[in-house]
Amino acid sequence: METADILLALLFGCIGFGYFMYGRRTKNIVTRYCGIAMILYPYLASSAWEMAAVGVVLMVMPRFVEL
Repeated sequence: METADILLALLFGCIGFGYFMYGRRTKNIVTRYCGIAMILYPYLASSAWEMAAVGVVLMVMPRFVEL
């Protein structure tokens, strides 16, 4: 892994943990699952651009999707 990959994984992992905790506290399923996805997807991303794009999509998804 390159330095950018490691830093982006750490950044999105921390943001994902915050989303997960917020979703668990408010019982919001979309936010909770987006948080889990943000914690886990950096292990599957192959480049920094891909990681950043998926991270941004997962960050804005709870704003537009409500269940």
